[in-house]
Order: sequence, then structure tokens, then C-alpha cells
Amino acid sequence: MTIFERYENLKSKVEKRREEFLKFMEFVEKKTEYLTAPASTKFHLCKEGGLLEHSVNVSETLLKIKNSLAPEISDESCVIVGLLHDLGKAGMPNNPQYIKNEPTPKQKQWGYPASIPYKFNTNLIYLSVPIRSLYLIGDKISLTEAEVQAIIYHDGQYVDDNKSVATREEKLTLLLQYADSWSTFVLEK
Repeated sequence: MTIFERYENLKSKVEKRREEFLKFMEFVEKKTEYLTAPASTKFHLCKEGGLLEHSVNVSETLLKIKNSLAPEISDESCVIVGLLHDLGKAGMPNNPQYIKNEPTPKQKQWGYPASIPYKFNTNLIYLSVPIRSLYLIGDKISLTEAEVQAIIYHDGQYVDDNKSVATREEKLTLLLQYADSWSTFVLEK
């Protein structure tokens, strides 16, 4: 199955908020770099389409973990937070967060690509990825408190600011943290 088939399959799992979700995803697909952005500037899935691939990997992994550990959580919540947890990496409409880095003069001379393929777009106001994700979602999709917490704190212990939620994570937050780590460090190596 292609990445786009996997993506469409995941989107079909959103039922209760289907209309608002599909309308929002159409906006995201047409107005941001969600489908083409890399997942990082130089680490996991640092390639065109890496963000979409990562988001699909996280969503699928999250559903597998959820089915074993917390089947009471809806597939819909898992798909929404899985697909949108890193939405901020797409940047703003018509203004990507990551742009291609140019090779140094020496790299150009020898025909090498840039050692760091992408760089942060300095034309964007800095917002952390989770905050930009929620900013983009805004009031376009009604999120539960657990979904908001999961998106904001999905990086878990890797971000100092997340200490404020330590030991108070909802199940969905913990599952998303693990699905994100598993995808990043195991599936996407």
C-alpha cells in the first residue's frame, strides 16, 4: 500500500467529526506543505514527504498500541492526534517551516548536496511545533482536552517544558509519546 493509500485509510476512520476533519485536511493539503514537508531538518525522514510518512507511521502505531493497552480510546482520537501532532512542521499557509538548504561553495564545487538538507524558515515567527499545530487547528476541529494535551506534550521527556505535565499525562498522551518515539527511532531509522 502506498503512503497516500495508508493516509486515506486513516482519514476514513474519523466518523463523528468527519465533515469538519475532512474540510480541515483539504485546507492543510492545499494551503500548507503537509504533504511534501520533511519530518525534520537533518534527522528522521529528512526528505520530501517525510512529514506525511511520519504522521501516517505514528497514527498506525498509535492504533496498534491503543488496541492492546487502551481499547476504550476511540480510533478517531488516535487518527486525529497521530496525523496532526506535528502539523506545525508544515509551517503556515504558503509559508513552509522548513526550506531546502543550499550547499556551501565547497560542497557545490565538489558536487555535494548540503550536509544539512533543510533549514528553519526565518520568515516565520517562532512557535514550537505543537503550539503551531494547535494554532493551525484553531477552531476548525473540535478537540477534546485529552487530544489537546496529547498534541502539546507528544514529545514527552525530550522537551524541558513538558515537565509541567509529568505524572499527569492522559492515556492518549502517553500512547502518542510512545507511538511517536517508536516511529522515529525504530520504523524510520
